[in-house]
Amino acid sequence: MFVDRVRVHLRGGNGGAGVVSFVRAKGRPLGKPIGGSGGDGGDVIVEARSEIASLLRYRRNPHYVAGDGTHGRGELRQGRRGEDLILTVPLGTVISDEEGVVLADLVEPGQKVVVASGGKGGRGNAALVSPKLKAPSICEQGEYGSEKTVEFELKLMADAALVGFPNAGKSTFISKVSAAKPKIADYPFTTLEPNLGVVSFDEREFVLADIPGLIEGASEGKGLGHEFLRHIERASVLVVILDPSPIQPEPPRRQLEILLAELDGFQPELLNRPRLVLMAKADLGIENTMVGTISISSITGEGVNQALHSIADLVEQAERARPDRLGYVLHRPLEDDVSVEWVGDAWRVEGVSARRSVRFDDLTNPQAARLAARRLENVGVDAALAKAGAVAGDLVRIGDLEFEYVPIDSNDELDGEE
Repeated sequence: MFVDRVRVHLRGGNGGAGVVSFVRAKGRPLGKPIGGSGGDGGDVIVEARSEIASLLRYRRNPHYVAGDGTHGRGELRQGRRGEDLILTVPLGTVISDEEGVVLADLVEPGQKVVVASGGKGGRGNAALVSPKLKAPSICEQGEYGSEKTVEFELKLMADAALVGFPNAGKSTFISKVSAAKPKIADYPFTTLEPNLGVVSFDEREFVLADIPGLIEGASEGKGLGHEFLRHIERASVLVVILDPSPIQPEPPRRQLEILLAELDGFQPELLNRPRLVLMAKADLGIENTMVGTISISSITGEGVNQALHSIADLVEQAERARPDRLGYVLHRPLEDDVSVEWVGDAWRVEGVSARRSVRFDDLTNPQAARLAARRLENVGVDAALAKAGAVAGDLVRIGDLEFEYVPIDSNDELDGEE
């Protein structure tokens, strides 16, 4: 089963928690901090592979989670990083977020992108030692991995694409010149999914795609419409197959006009692609009166070699003219800015730095509370709340935490030797 568009839910692994641990040491009444930090969570990575042909596995299972980091332990033992989860997709897969922003266009083997990042591991008390906090009895919790819902969309990577009305002979042609075995019958829309075939002859080779038949109005969604027109986008060369037989509702010249109009309606740039026009079913004995077309018969082989050489010539010309850069990965800056907004009955604070400032295992611990307050001030949360109009006693929410807003005293000092 060919699947070329799926929606998947991805989550990076959670970071492990740090730990509080001490060892008795001379001159250190509370002991020496030796609590290890938690490991980072694994990332969800999407990688393009040439041996993958369909997105079927993601239709069957659309939920994926990377490995969690393990917790830190005493004696400075650090938690293990969670395992990355690598999801393989076919060449030509476009990844978009829920807003439709394209995150990556993966067209080369091995090209990859991190779609959902793992959470950072929490620091143990050994990593929190500072001149002002010499014996911390606190540690950090690990962060949750990021969650993303994205769409995988496959656009076939073919050198040339066959375009024509239903039953024009496209499937018969590709089955004749390659190892592709599409369904062939004499009723409309026999081909309900694209077929790819590698054409090899006279030491020449190219990839040919059989696109399901187009009808008038396809660019507006009629028939199979956009579902398969988009597979033409990547083809370097368009091969239009016309059918002079009585089964078609329009004569060949009108077929060509309709097909070109549909391509123009879907994506005008397609009309600028190198194009070859073939008149199929020459074995029927119908005279070909259209200048510039090649008559072929997939049954008898008439004109097939001439058509293949013409397609290969156009593919080579297109290859020479093609720009070097094919795919891309969108590098977006990490969420960093602090934002403050009054929501319902409280101030809602957003931002990675704000969430990281309060990720302690126990904010009722005075050390943790004072350190969190200082961190929030340093990353600009205190100033942002004051600017927004917050007053002492207002409720503030950061992530799942709720607390009362108390403007920090700049003269407050952290004392770790309590």
